[in-house]
Amino acid sequence: MNVTNLEPTLEFAQKLDQEDPLRHFRDEFYLPPNSIYMDGNSLGLLSKRAEKTLFTVLQDWRILGIDGWTKGTHPWFDLSEKVGAMLAPLVGASPEEVIATGSTTVNLHQLVSTFYHPEGKRTKILADELTFPSDIYALQSQLRIHGYDPSTHLIRVKSRDGRFLEEEDIISAMSEDVALVILPTVLYRSGQILDIKLLTHEAHKRGILIGFDACHSIGAIPHSFSEWGVDFAFWCNYKYINGGPGCVAGLYVHRKHFGSAPGLAGWFGSKKDKQFDMEHTFSPSLTAGAYQIGTPHLLSLAPLIGSLEIFMEAGIERIRQKSLQLTSYLMYLIEHELSSFGFIIGNPKDNARRGGHISLEHEEAARICKSLKENGVIPDFRAPNIIRLAPIALYTSYEEVWNVVQILKKIMQEKQYKKFSNEREVVA
Repeated sequence: MNVTNLEPTLEFAQKLDQEDPLRHFRDEFYLPPNSIYMDGNSLGLLSKRAEKTLFTVLQDWRILGIDGWTKGTHPWFDLSEKVGAMLAPLVGASPEEVIATGSTTVNLHQLVSTFYHPEGKRTKILADELTFPSDIYALQSQLRIHGYDPSTHLIRVKSRDGRFLEEEDIISAMSEDVALVILPTVLYRSGQILDIKLLTHEAHKRGILIGFDACHSIGAIPHSFSEWGVDFAFWCNYKYINGGPGCVAGLYVHRKHFGSAPGLAGWFGSKKDKQFDMEHTFSPSLTAGAYQIGTPHLLSLAPLIGSLEIFMEAGIERIRQKSLQLTSYLMYLIEHELSSFGFIIGNPKDNARRGGHISLEHEEAARICKSLKENGVIPDFRAPNIIRLAPIALYTSYEEVWNVVQILKKIMQEKQYKKFSNEREVVA
């Protein structure tokens, strides 16, 4: 798609759909009836394959009982490793460097417990002021466990404009008292992609370990964590990966760290051939599997098998290409149709810097989101003034993007949003 030859017509959107090489994957998903789903960056939709693999694991439990650990279609004992191997291409890692386990925040606690070693001058953790709050809570907690005051030992790089971070500001904050850096790959509000390769290089030049929260990038953009030398990363699998609400998360550890004892030990981090020896001496796996803690949540892991099969077929490069085309088209239509209604596009317009969603700012954002839902569009609100719209490459059509902007235009023309309060719902 040539962004210089776009047209604001329904016929043009339909033409783009006809030419879309990924259009058949839309049929793989259960699409909410009578609505346009634009919230896949918060919770991806259920695919028929994810449903099938969930039922398959349930059936193995029904038929096999405890023998499901070693028998059946997807034996449970090494299923976390199997799913980790399926996730590995999406983060640019070898299968041994990735494991499906835990939740985002539990995995962050595990990795900080493992790789944060305050010593001498190096006692501080570097993060940023725009990152997701749960990461900050975890880092504050880890600092307190080590006896440090988060108000002095958690450095948060400031944003110059409240939307974006500048890499040079982050690098300048990598001072000699920093022991560990934790950053997002993509900012959850503005959708800005950070230069992961550059930041990793600069951290390592200064003798600092660096890890990334990839929640808002995995399944939307390609990564090369191993090649770039990223020390570790962690993420959820229920956004772009479509693994289901609260599904098992993932983590990556560069192979150069294999053999490091996990900060939080648990029996599922054992070498597989030693796990059931029941010894009181922990024998950690020599892969990323060492960072598992407890028994995997099989029914929250099972949908990932089917979902990741789709990613393997579609290919992350093709997914990224369509995602960029969808968001470029959405921005074009916003500028063409909504320029007089006070909207500001608060995400990077440069393809290389933009993740998978559009961040649309407006002072009446909460009310507009409610009006969108009343009109059959499912958006996402982030306080105080952001409407996040995420057209998902695997199941959003260009025609739906066109319709969303037409609905927004009608809402603004008729001031439909005014009947709602400008406050978020309990779940935004």
